[in-house]
Amino acid sequence: MNKIYLITGAAGFIGFHLSKQLLECGAKVIGYDNINAYYDVNLKYSRLGILKKYDNFKFYKANLEDKEVLINVFEEYKPNVVINLAAQAGVRYSIENPDVYIQSNIVGFANILECCRQYKIEHLLYASSSSVYGQNKKIPFSTEDTVDHPISLYAATKKSNELMAHTYSHLFDIPTTGLRFFTVYGEYGRPDMAYFGFTNKIIKGQPIQVFNNGDMKRDFTYIDDIIDGIIKLINGSKALELKPPYKIYNIGNNQPEKLMDFIETLEKYLGIKGEKQYLPMQAGDVPITYADVDELIKDVDFKPNTSIDKGLERFILWYKEYYNV
Repeated sequence: MNKIYLITGAAGFIGFHLSKQLLECGAKVIGYDNINAYYDVNLKYSRLGILKKYDNFKFYKANLEDKEVLINVFEEYKPNVVINLAAQAGVRYSIENPDVYIQSNIVGFANILECCRQYKIEHLLYASSSSVYGQNKKIPFSTEDTVDHPISLYAATKKSNELMAHTYSHLFDIPTTGLRFFTVYGEYGRPDMAYFGFTNKIIKGQPIQVFNNGDMKRDFTYIDDIIDGIIKLINGSKALELKPPYKIYNIGNNQPEKLMDFIETLEKYLGIKGEKQYLPMQAGDVPITYADVDELIKDVDFKPNTSIDKGLERFILWYKEYYNV
């Protein structure tokens, strides 16, 4: 791997694991992240500390909205491939703080696209989200489905990214691949995600809030399976062959699990039964996510094969070590 990869959101959950995998393969990785305080920055710095041990890693702390910084990074390193994973995450937070989503997810992404155009990169991969499907009734969710009715501002910004990418692919022949992620979990994960919050509260003996009275299904996808899929897509996306060179994939486990089964597996590896507080559905949330990944299987032989039993066992082992439980 003699290419140069620019990974935005490099101190984030998926960005960290992807950066580490590419660095271990000998690639040069330029990391870019604003280390915002949406969740515990100590975890972000822990991830970053691991990446900085590699000689082939360079890091910039800045916002995507800082166009001059972004241009300087492109000018200095001339990245071949850009993987844009930086974004303001979270469905519920977008209800409380809409401005930051517009700045980071819309303005920031526009800056990425402009830099990709000016510096003629080979391939842009970017994070979309399963949340774009909103309350679609047809399952599993397919990239052929209409996604014109988002139910959160976060989802609306991700749909906007897909439209913006399509425009740049069409006008400027930039290969772009959008990745609709489905509930990614694992070591060094995000504390704002439900499984992480459940773990924190169960250990502390606090009740966990179970929404929609537990009648939820999620296509929980283990981080190693996600990274395997992204690595394959960097070189194998159909976007590299199409005219315009634009493609969107679902990237998920293709096997939704009942939320209550997931919680029981967590409890098994923690060795603690959690107290549960059952609540109605939250605004902006959906009862089920379920990815149709047939295209990803066909195009790059994507094989998510980590069961929630194995994935949660690994997560809990990491959690106990990291937090000295």
